[in-house]
Amino acid sequence: NEVTFFRMLFGIAPALAVCLRGRPISARVRNLDFRGQTVRAVTLLGASACFFAGLPYLPLSEAVAIVYSEALFVIVLAPILLGERLFLRNAMSALFGFIGVLLVIRPQGALSNWIGPAFLISSAIFGALSMLQIRRIRTRDDSGITVLFFTVVGTAVTGVSLFFAWRAPTLRDLAIMALLAIFATVGQLFFTVAVRRANAATLAPYTYTGIIWATLFGYVIWVETLGVIPMLGIILIVGSSIALAI
Repeated sequence: NEVTFFRMLFGIAPALAVCLRGRPISARVRNLDFRGQTVRAVTLLGASACFFAGLPYLPLSEAVAIVYSEALFVIVLAPILLGERLFLRNAMSALFGFIGVLLVIRPQGALSNWIGPAFLISSAIFGALSMLQIRRIRTRDDSGITVLFFTVVGTAVTGVSLFFAWRAPTLRDLAIMALLAIFATVGQLFFTVAVRRANAATLAPYTYTGIIWATLFGYVIWVETLGVIPMLGIILIVGSSIALAI
């Protein structure tokens, strides 16, 4: 909860800096879709918190691959929440993607082996709900104010959790969490802008290069390596998600 809180708190400054450009913030806030933005903020906050909670249990590349399955959950949830039609081609792609998730998780009997995957799958579900909510938000809510609203709401919600669980961070911890907030906020802003300006088929190949970066960082920093079965699962997740986008 502290990692999530400081990620939000330190993210306010870069989000606010972006919003200071262009029209006055007061004018944009006055016409804000508060209900839609609140639902998106809460679901995205859930995705972020569950990701941080599940990350210690799996190698970075596998954790990122599981979270990237959110595109598959979008296909499953869109007919229910948005009334969209579910095509057979999409259903088959999602099925192969979920098989890939199982290969990455490699489910075993011990309950402790399910803690990390459970958090990460929950993160993917919350992420999918957040993506669906973007389509419901009024288009006049620009990307900058969307990111700022999420950051402020996330700071307020996670701030309450500090009353129930708190361990004083060191200066080094604060520095790392500040960098996390800056990178995450800038990345979210870029992603929000991209979703509004390009179609999914164009974005998909670029989005999934994140798994390549996660594999590289995991190897360089923690000497994490991927086995054949998890690699096959990642290929199925990425391949099925790109197939859905095209």
